[in-house]
Amino acid sequence: MESSRASEKKKLKRREILEKKKAIDQLIKAASAQIDHLASFPSFRYFNRNGLCLCLESGRGDKLSHCMKQYIQNLLKANMGAPYGSEWAAEEKVKRREMVAPEARYIFVHWNANEMMEDSAPTPLLGFLHYRFTLEEEIPVLYLYELQLDSSVQGKGLGKYLMQLIELIARKNRMGAVMLTVQKSNSLAMKFYISKLRYVVSSISPSSVDPLAGVEKNYEILCKTLDHEAKVILELGGRVYGCFQILIFKTTGKIERGEEEIISELSHQLPHSHLRLIAHQNHKQ
Repeated sequence: MESSRASEKKKLKRREILEKKKAIDQLIKAASAQIDHLASFPSFRYFNRNGLCLCLESGRGDKLSHCMKQYIQNLLKANMGAPYGSEWAAEEKVKRREMVAPEARYIFVHWNANEMMEDSAPTPLLGFLHYRFTLEEEIPVLYLYELQLDSSVQGKGLGKYLMQLIELIARKNRMGAVMLTVQKSNSLAMKFYISKLRYVVSSISPSSVDPLAGVEKNYEILCKTLDHEAKVILELGGRVYGCFQILIFKTTGKIERGEEEIISELSHQLPHSHLRLIAHQNHKQ
């Protein structure tokens, strides 16, 4: 009788996991399928502040013109060549592949043609966002690959404006977090995201996963979580199992509290780690 109940419980749990995974996959597909993410936020199509008259438009990686690809590459090199240093040549090749991926989504920044002077000849592209909808630790996230601005429009509130837009797009599409990668050597970007926008170093960043090995890495993964489950997993380094919230600490300490089923399942995922688990009721927010 007991074995039958246990078997039924396992089947139910597997079904719940599969259903959740299917729902998340559909969520990401639906978000990626939208042609114009700016359509839900028409007030963000224009930026008229601090002497700038700009317009924004959506794009995708597999629809870029040759001219647009060249402008993106030039802006990337101008902004990222110094932070990457000697590694830029190899990184540039990676970014070129990422740039044209079918799943790449863009917000482009141009001068507003209606506000331009007749004798002006501005560059067609003044900045762009490259982002994707993907999974991190089984959490649906909007991952920001690039936020690049021409030097002529930096320091005028445009970067913060674009990040507000990205966070709105993430919330609209029910993503659990916004995530991004920053070079440690890019001190201005680190300060911008952490101090001004309140992003935090994620639990999946190398410095969080293994502080000793993380010192050798030249980047950090930052995040801003938008719901409780994402916060537990992507900020605190935990897992959510049913009604239990599990916080994982890499230590040799003994298990203080928990349930055998939770511990057993966790040990299959992390068989080589010494863990101390703290399980408590996960009160829904």
